[in-house]
Amino acid sequence: MDAKCSQLLPSVCTVLADPGHPVADDTCLEKLLDWFKALASAGPSLLVLKENPCLIELILAVLKRGEPDPILLSFILRLTGIFAASESSFQHLQQQEVVFGAFGEAGPLGSPLWEDMTIRSGWVQGAYAMLQHYSAFQFLCNSGALDMIFTLQEDPSLFIAAGANRLLARLLIFSVESEPSRLLSSKDYDWPACARMMVARVEEALTSRSLSRINHSLKLLMTLFEHSQDAWTEILWSRLAETVEALLMEDSVHVGPWLVDLFLSMARSPAFSSHECSLWKLVALALKNISLAHVGPLAHGLLKLEACPQALQAQSLAVLLQPMDGILRATSHHAASPNASSAEPLLFSTGLLCQTMAHLKEIQELACLAVEFPHQPLICSVVTILQFCAGQAVSSSSFGATLGHLLIGSFRVQRAALSLLGALSRWAASVHDEERLQVFDVLLTYLRSPDSSPVILKKALQGTLKWLRSALRPSVSLADVQQHQKFLRDTLRVLRKHLCSPSWEVRDSSLEFLSLAMKHLRGLDWFWQELLSSEVPRLLEDLLGDPESYVRASAVRTWGRFSLMAYSGPEAPVCKSNENPKELCIGGVRLLEILSSDAEGFPRRAAIGVFLDWLKEGHPEASASPAEFVSRALQAVDGDLDWEVKMAALDLVGVFIGQTFGRLGQSSTSAGSSLANLADVLRLFGQMKMLGFLFRALQDCDRPVAVKACEVLLALKSAVCKHRSKSSPSGDASGLKEVPTESSSSSLSSLPAGEAAEKDCQDPERLRRILEFTDLEGLQRALDVSSDHLERSPQSLLQDLLAAAGSAEENRVDCY
Repeated sequence: MDAKCSQLLPSVCTVLADPGHPVADDTCLEKLLDWFKALASAGPSLLVLKENPCLIELILAVLKRGEPDPILLSFILRLTGIFAASESSFQHLQQQEVVFGAFGEAGPLGSPLWEDMTIRSGWVQGAYAMLQHYSAFQFLCNSGALDMIFTLQEDPSLFIAAGANRLLARLLIFSVESEPSRLLSSKDYDWPACARMMVARVEEALTSRSLSRINHSLKLLMTLFEHSQDAWTEILWSRLAETVEALLMEDSVHVGPWLVDLFLSMARSPAFSSHECSLWKLVALALKNISLAHVGPLAHGLLKLEACPQALQAQSLAVLLQPMDGILRATSHHAASPNASSAEPLLFSTGLLCQTMAHLKEIQELACLAVEFPHQPLICSVVTILQFCAGQAVSSSSFGATLGHLLIGSFRVQRAALSLLGALSRWAASVHDEERLQVFDVLLTYLRSPDSSPVILKKALQGTLKWLRSALRPSVSLADVQQHQKFLRDTLRVLRKHLCSPSWEVRDSSLEFLSLAMKHLRGLDWFWQELLSSEVPRLLEDLLGDPESYVRASAVRTWGRFSLMAYSGPEAPVCKSNENPKELCIGGVRLLEILSSDAEGFPRRAAIGVFLDWLKEGHPEASASPAEFVSRALQAVDGDLDWEVKMAALDLVGVFIGQTFGRLGQSSTSAGSSLANLADVLRLFGQMKMLGFLFRALQDCDRPVAVKACEVLLALKSAVCKHRSKSSPSGDASGLKEVPTESSSSSLSSLPAGEAAEKDCQDPERLRRILEFTDLEGLQRALDVSSDHLERSPQSLLQDLLAAAGSAEENRVDCY
C-alpha cells in the first residue's frame, strides 16, 4: 500500500464505522473489496493488517453494532474473508476475536440479522474466500456452521444457494485432503469424520422423497466433480452410484434434467475417463430412460467428448436423430405403422426440433466423429422440414398432416433448419445428384418466397453460398459443375429482385452474399461468367446512392470486391450490355467522393476499407502510383471525426510504409517511382504530407487512434533505423548526413505541429531526426495506460468515499 493510501485509509475507516454517516455507494464498496483482494494477493496480508490497525477496528466496530446497515455488514464479512484467507492473518484475526464475531455463533449467523439476504450472501462469500487453509476448515467444522450451510442450499436466492454448494464442495475436498495418508474405500469408516458426515447427508437426501432435497444434493455433487478431479471422487461415486441409478429408474421425469447436468460434469472429469467406470453404464441408461425433451444436451455433450466410449457415442447420435427420423417417417408410405405412430408424440414440440437441429449443426463443426454420420438421410429430413414449413410437403398420413399444421410458417424451425442445411454442405462431395437438386430447390424456394422474412432470407443466402462453395473441391465432375452453375444463375435472377427490395435488410443481405461469393468463388470461371451475364453489376452501382447508410456501406464493399475481380480475374465474355467488365467498375474517384462527402460513418468506413484492400491486393489504381493513391485517400480522411475511419486510414499508411521500404533500392518502370535511398523515401513521405497526418493522429482525442498512430510511427522508426544501420558511418548510402545527437523527448508538445510540421516533414534530415530522437516507446507506454487510470486508482477511490461523506454532512447541516 502506498503512502498516500495509508494516510487516507484511517479517515475512510472512521467514516464507515460511524453510524451517523450514510453507507457509501455499494459500487464503491465493491471497488474497495477489489483493491483489498489485490493487496492480499500481492504480498503478506498480515503486514497490511499490522500496518493499518484501523481495518480491524472498523471490522469490530461494525460487528458489534446492534443493527448495522446490511450492505455495510455484508462488506465487512467479505473483507474479513479476504484477509483470513492467509493462515497467518487468520490466526491474527482470531486472536482479536474477529473470525468468531464474523463467522461464528456470535456473529450474524445466530442473530435476527440472518434474515436479510444481503447479509447471508456476504457471509457465504466471506466464508468461501476464507476457506484456503486447514485452520479455516477446522473453524467452520467446529463452529456448528455446517448445518446452516446445508440449510442455505434451499435459500430462495439462487445466488446464495449456488454459493452454499460451492462452499460445501470445498469443505468436502478439504476434509478428504486433510488426511492424505488415509486409504479411502467405499466403506464408511475409512472416511474422515467431517467427510463421513457430509456424504451421509447427501445419501440421506438422495433417498428421501423430497424433490428439492434431491435437486440440491445432485447440484452439490455436480459442483464437487467440477472442482475436484482427483481419484477419490471416483471412490465417492462408487458409494452413490446405486442410489443415483434407483433415482433414474424410479423418477426419470423429474430428476432427468438434473442427472443430465451431473453426468456431463462427471464425463468431463479425468477421474471417470476409464471405460470400466460405472458412470458409463448409468449414462447409457439415462440416454434410454430420460425423455427426448431433456436428454438432448447429454447426447450432444457426449458426442463432443473424446473420452466417451464409442458405443455410447453411437447411442447418443441415435438419440439425437430420433426426431429427424420421425420427420422422414411422417412422409413415408409406412407412416401409419406402429413405429411411426410411436414417434408422433415426440414431434409435437417445435422447441425439441429446434434444439435437436442446433445440436446437430454444432456436431458438423467437429473436425472428426468417432462414429459414422448418416448425412444423406439427415439432409433429406432437413429438406422435408423446410418443405413442411413452406407448405410444400405431401403426406397421406394423419401424423404428417398434424406435422404440417405444426410446422407451416414456423420462424424458429425455418431458421434452425436453414442453419443446419448450410452446415451439412461439408458432405456435399458424397451427396447424390437427386439429393443435391432437392437442396438447391428448397433453398431457391425460400429465396423466391415473398413470405420469407429478412432473417430467413439471410439464412437461405448463407446456406446457398456454402453449397455453392462445395463446387471448389478438386474432384467435382462436369455434371456437378453444371448443376452448380444453373443454381447460381437462378440465384442471381432472384437476387436482382432483392437488390431492389423496399426492405433495407433484404438489400443489405443480398449485397453481403454477393461480396462473400466474389471473395470465395473468384477462382471459378463460370461464376465470373454468370455474374457478368446478369444485371447485378449495374444494380450495384445504383445502390451506392441508397438512402440507407448500411446498404451504401455494403454496396461500397461489394463494388470494391467486384473491381478487384474485374482486374485480376479471367477475361470473361462480354456481358449483355456488350461492355468490358472493367468498364463497369467504378474508380477511386467515386470512392473518394463517398469518403469525403458521405454524411454517415458506415459508408466512409467501407470506402477506406476498400482503399486498404486495393493497396494490399495490388489493384491497378493502387499499383500504378501507390503514393498518389494513398495521398488522395489521406486528404479525404483528414479531418474526419469517425475514429474507425481514422484507424483504417492509419492501417493504410502502415501497409504503404511497409511496401515502400520493400521497394527501396529497386528500380521501377513507373515514372517518378524509383527510390534510390532512404532520403528519397522520407522526401516522398514529406511530399505526401503523410507524416503530418501521423503526427496529428498521435494527438487525436480518441485514444485508440493515438495508439495506432504511435504503432505506425514506431514501425516507420524501426525501418528508418534498420536502413540507416546498413549505410556507411558517413550516411552516404542513405542519402542523409550525420547530425548531432539530440536528447530524447516523450512529450507530445515536442512533436511538430501545424505549419512547422509541414515544413519539418519536407526536410528528410529533419524528419529523420524527429523519428530517431523522439521517445516514441515512452509515448506508447503512456498511451497504453487507460485514460481513466487516475480516476480508477485506489487513492481516487478513497478520496471519493471521503468526499461523499463530507457532502452528506453538509447536506445534513443545511437541513437545519
